[in-house]
Amino acid sequence: MRKIIKRLGIVILSFTAVLTIGYLTPRKWGNYSQADCTISLYISNEGIHTEIIVPVKNQYFDWNQFLPLTEIGRNATSDYKYLSFGWGDRAFMLENPSSGSINLVTGLKALIFPTPSTVQVQGYRVLPKNIETKCVSISGWNYLRMVDYLKNTFQLEAKGNKIKIGYGYGNNGSFYEARDSYSILRTCNDWTAEGLQKAEVNTPLWSTLPSSIMFHLNSGCECRSH
Repeated sequence: MRKIIKRLGIVILSFTAVLTIGYLTPRKWGNYSQADCTISLYISNEGIHTEIIVPVKNQYFDWNQFLPLTEIGRNATSDYKYLSFGWGDRAFMLENPSSGSINLVTGLKALIFPTPSTVQVQGYRVLPKNIETKCVSISGWNYLRMVDYLKNTFQLEAKGNKIKIGYGYGNNGSFYEARDSYSILRTCNDWTAEGLQKAEVNTPLWSTLPSSIMFHLNSGCECRSH
């Protein structure tokens, strides 16, 4: 029995060590500055979940042409300046409006089994002040790669339209059908990290925890925050 406990302890310590190394180790080392860093993105940390915040319109892309602003949220308007995108387990995101109201059964199912996903879109007139946000600047080319990544997250119907599931937690957001399955091997924060990698932004080797993404968030450019 003691041998079993000892071996189990070694396994747990080894697993913890691997995760810690993955948490602290960046995917990029050295000088990886981007040229022409003209676009500012924002990453929000909501405790257990991260989202990507982009400007509604700039010289490279107008999100209103892909996702009409007046269709986002119950009280949607056309004067949003930013859109926030977050991906995750459909049941978990629809049933848990905050980290303080987490349904443990739904959460465990989302981690253990591959489950359907959803993408949440929220509109903001100004950047949210009640959650942690960090700015990162990227080039126009890398921004377009990020745009393609976000667009390809949506599951489309036969006619090419987005499929709205329902309204979001507040009056400024909605949930849409998303591609790919959620699992412990690809979580909401892994999705965020993949998007950042498309834009040549540094991310950790292990990106499941939001704090690891925020810790490594760097594009090599000085952020032009607003």
